[in-house]
Amino acid sequence: MALALDGITTISQDAQVAETWLTTLSAKLAVRRQEISVYEDYYFGKHKLAFASEKFLEAFGGRFRQFADNWCDLVVDAVEERLNVEGFRFGGSLDSDDVAWGIWQANNLDLDSQIAHTEALIAKMAYTIVWPSQTDPDTPCITVEHPLEVITAHDPGNRRVQLAGIKQWLDEATGKLFATVYLPCGLYKFQSQDRVLKSTEQIIQDNSLSWPAPVKVPTDMIGVKWEPRYVPDEVWPLPNPLGVVPITPLVNRPRMLIHGDSEIRRVIPVQDAVNKEIADMIVASEFAAYPQRWATGLEPEKDPETGEDRPPDWKPGVDRFFMVSAEAAKFGQFASADLGNYVKVIETLIQHIASQTRTPPHYFYLSGQFPSGESIKSAETGLVAKTRRRMRGFGEGWEATIRLALKVVGDDRADDPTCETIWGDPESRTESEHVDATLKKQALNVPDEQLWEDLGYTPTQISRFRAMRARAAFEGIVDPPVEPQGPTAGSEPPGA
Repeated sequence: MALALDGITTISQDAQVAETWLTTLSAKLAVRRQEISVYEDYYFGKHKLAFASEKFLEAFGGRFRQFADNWCDLVVDAVEERLNVEGFRFGGSLDSDDVAWGIWQANNLDLDSQIAHTEALIAKMAYTIVWPSQTDPDTPCITVEHPLEVITAHDPGNRRVQLAGIKQWLDEATGKLFATVYLPCGLYKFQSQDRVLKSTEQIIQDNSLSWPAPVKVPTDMIGVKWEPRYVPDEVWPLPNPLGVVPITPLVNRPRMLIHGDSEIRRVIPVQDAVNKEIADMIVASEFAAYPQRWATGLEPEKDPETGEDRPPDWKPGVDRFFMVSAEAAKFGQFASADLGNYVKVIETLIQHIASQTRTPPHYFYLSGQFPSGESIKSAETGLVAKTRRRMRGFGEGWEATIRLALKVVGDDRADDPTCETIWGDPESRTESEHVDATLKKQALNVPDEQLWEDLGYTPTQISRFRAMRARAAFEGIVDPPVEPQGPTAGSEPPGA
């Protein structure tokens, strides 16, 4: 009985620790939400037209309230489209690991990894969670998570060690907040005591301009009261067989004191300036781009009913004339506004975005000749170097994720620090240049497997190449020679 009481006491203490972590990390998640929501809005083009003039608002009202000449998504997508995971290696192995790649494919990470990279580039980080599958014990479950729902706390003495983590989301069926606390000893599931979901009308009003951004949780995460959430046929807390927090961050631009950075942060001020210039250009096109006409030496007609001056009823056209009887009448027009000045300013601002983010100028298709050949390669040097940097950071996260997945299935390589992520080539090359360089390497006796990899073939394709070669060699040895048809001169009879 004493053992049972000790066990209950231990569970109670662990539950208090879990709830403390939940309260602490929920508060940090609420603070993070304010910053990340801005980055999400700018990526989707939900700009606030912070510099729109009063003249613009008076002239157009809410007609252009969703207007944005958005360049933020281009800056992110230019890097993401070059981040392609193609396999994993361990130690000095020449081939990619089939077990690791099988786990990757089983969890649809070809697609989900691209989603994780996009979210990390926008929101500074993304996460993966590894857990045993309920349907297939031989294949662990790997999910990618958004930083608005997941957050972790690391050991101050070793930032690679996760002390705790939570996943928090809004359950629309119950209207409550759900949360799972991940500790090395177990998983603790909680829910808010009260409903936090607003009415449908309020949600629509609060998120009327949020598409395609996710629906914002209409509550302050700080001060929520929690209670245990019990799942049928599941113990509480749920034991953690891994003995570690199974959450791995994928951090974009990691630093010592700042946990990641967004690719959009530095673009926002220049993006606002671009929107301001375009708004001014729209106002100028409405009021000053059309040449205004003037006339002097005329007496305005009086309105017989009101007695006020009435402007002349002149309608310009190709087949119309302006005829007046006044001898001193003169006509003319003012010069129209030159909208090219706005275009020059906008192009200058966009060049600043290209320079600051190391995005090739031809991605923005600025005025000038479109580059080709070596010019494109030279223009993309900064983007390629930037992408390789992101590969190092994200690669560490994917390697930690794969090691956790191997730990779930009991693979001995779960603690192997030599795991390496195989990335696709981020450089853009013409096919002729690529093949020519490969042939020169072949003349230096570079192995065929390395040449295939340099040509951009995936580990799966390289394995198929080997199988095709082996089959061709086998068939060439085993297949008997073809017998000639009919007798030939000087041939010996059968059996001679």
